Amino acid sequence: MADVWPLVHAERHALVADLAGLTDEQWRTPSLCDGWTVHDVAAHLVGNAGAISVPGLVVAIIRARFSFDRLNEQDAARERGDGPAHTLRRLREVADLTEAPPFVPLDVRLVEEVVHGEDVRRPLGLRHDYPVGAVVPALEHQVRTKVSIGGGRERAAGVRLRATDADVVVGDGPEVAGPLVSLLLAVSGRSAARADLAGPGLEALG
Repeated sequence: MADVWPLVHAERHALVADLAGLTDEQWRTPSLCDGWTVHDVAAHLVGNAGAISVPGLVVAIIRARFSFDRLNEQDAARERGDGPAHTLRRLREVADLTEAPPFVPLDVRLVEEVVHGEDVRRPLGLRHDYPVGAVVPALEHQVRTKVSIGGGRERAAGVRLRATDADVVVGDGPEVAGPLVSLLLAVSGRSAARADLAGPGLEALG
């Protein structure tokens, strides 16, 4: 699992580089995350990068009235600061951290960097080539993790996911084929990625 961190760090630095040249208007672009802008997603990634103790997590959840959505919004609000320059600076500062929340599989870090990276890049028309070694563990994590805790197991149930740009097949059933990253996005609930996919299992892909 230690091999995950170099991939995470590389993706964080790549996103910083892509965000560095954005205009204020681009920072306000709606992302693939419903209700969140590019700035919101970047701030969320900053808030997620740090470690939190079990007691600290319990306190934070109580303050958020047991809503993980509210907890994420509170973290993002803090890291939005006084504008994009603040968030970008903070994103640089946390890029090389090797910390994770308690009891959370490290592959979640790959899910965050790839999925949220595309949440930002696709609406901006930015292209990025993700290493297969980062996307495959993220996809495998999502198909075995419940939707209620951020995964996509129910969406991917009963279908065979086949990447058309890599030698990767996950699951059994009617086939859904397309680019590896688009499969990950669709399983993660990003409906915009479905346009990249095809096959008899597409209708069954939740």
